[in-house]
Amino acid sequence: MNTTAIPALHGSNRRQWLVGTALAAAVGPALAQANASSRVITRRIPSSGEALPVVGLGSWITFNVGNDPKARDACAEVVRAFFDAGGRVIDSSPMYGSSQPVIGHALAKLGHPATLFSAEKVWVGDAGRGAAQMEASRGFWGVPRFDLMQVHNLLGWEEHLPRLFEMRARGQLRYVGISTSEGRRHAELERIMRTQRIDFVQLTYNLLDREAEQRLLPLAQERGIAVLVNRPFREGALLDQLARHKLPGWAGDIGCDGWAQVALKFVASHPAVTCAIPATSQVAHLRQNMGAARGALPDAALRARMVRDVAAL
Repeated sequence: MNTTAIPALHGSNRRQWLVGTALAAAVGPALAQANASSRVITRRIPSSGEALPVVGLGSWITFNVGNDPKARDACAEVVRAFFDAGGRVIDSSPMYGSSQPVIGHALAKLGHPATLFSAEKVWVGDAGRGAAQMEASRGFWGVPRFDLMQVHNLLGWEEHLPRLFEMRARGQLRYVGISTSEGRRHAELERIMRTQRIDFVQLTYNLLDREAEQRLLPLAQERGIAVLVNRPFREGALLDQLARHKLPGWAGDIGCDGWAQVALKFVASHPAVTCAIPATSQVAHLRQNMGAARGALPDAALRARMVRDVAAL
């Protein structure tokens, strides 16, 4: 029984109350749905429970703009739009040319947003030089410490990981990871995931490159390892291929208004994936990408259909 009491109102006041109640009943669910679709989708880091948005920001190629002040400021606007859209994870590497100081320029211009989750890499074969390289990277970013430090492309990982574990224990960084973008390294990556107490693994995964589904993504779930996904667009080649075709009707069912969102929602919907890190140098593209972190994600049946439909294009 509905026990809501009706106020002792008469005439027009009573009619206004009844109309208002009816409107609230009708509009309330719609507002709740709108709020749900506007919330950023997050996934938790297994080793800590910390939640991260499922879409982040990479910097390979796109932020390697040198000392050009206009290009640097353009990158800063991309970073501004990223934080405005609820983003947190920014990923870089010493391998990425001037990307690190360009990120630092953007962060300084924005007053170093407190929500930043900084993901950096150590990339040097001589492990003795690793500490100096990481400190130089920290200086470029202008951060007190990195949230995540990854061994880039497994280079010298046997020597680097013990140092990173020590730094984590001393509070000099929060998480330790390892990265690769080469499928031929998957066997070695799997061995590291099985034997080392890492928090994160970074690998390539997209609608066409799905080898990680076979062993690495299930292993990450089993071992409680967070997953960052690089090259979700195949450095743009996937989107160039898809752009020649009309967006399927099912794209609207999950709130996608472009192929970039389709590609990102496919990646983010895998239960092992924590965050995809597409790179862009354009604010409009950044906003499109971040749109994939809102609304519905495809379920298993739609994921299978997405794979079939894209393969058939």
